[in-house]
Amino acid sequence: MTDIIQQAQAIIQKGGIIAYPTEAVYGLGCDPFNEIAIERLLQLKGRPRSKGLIIIGAHWQQLEPLTQAIPQERLATIMASWPGPHTWIFPASEKVPAWISGEFDSIALRVTAHPIARALCENAPLVSTSANPLNQTPACNTVTLKTYFPQGIDLVIAGLLGDSVQPTTIRHAITGDVVRA
Repeated sequence: MTDIIQQAQAIIQKGGIIAYPTEAVYGLGCDPFNEIAIERLLQLKGRPRSKGLIIIGAHWQQLEPLTQAIPQERLATIMASWPGPHTWIFPASEKVPAWISGEFDSIALRVTAHPIARALCENAPLVSTSANPLNQTPACNTVTLKTYFPQGIDLVIAGLLGDSVQPTTIRHAITGDVVRA
């Protein structure tokens, strides 16, 4: 597995797009700081730039520079949910590019527990968006993934999905309110 992770990381560094298993569905990923890669990914999905994207990391220290400070008791609640299938929306720092935040002044973040996704972002955070065209059901296997995207993905990493039955719940980091169930 190490060889394919290294291959994927090299593709990401060169602006490529990969598909990989996550906690619930297959995800599409690329370098969040490469605007050309992001535009390519958004076109592939038919997703508007205004919606913003989720960033995953292997640990909080990778993601913290992308956020503004929040109350310590809220941060403790978030840390207790990670690593795991919980995405939180934080106020974005000035380091977050508009192609990630979309029309928002916030950023969606998750410290993933999925072993493949975690290995992929061990060296750098990664975009994580469900592998599906706009308004289609997310791909839960490589057959559906390749049907949706017969071209445009530079590498598909096959693997088992996590135990979640739907994409991660998204909550607001300060209020705890559910944004997406």
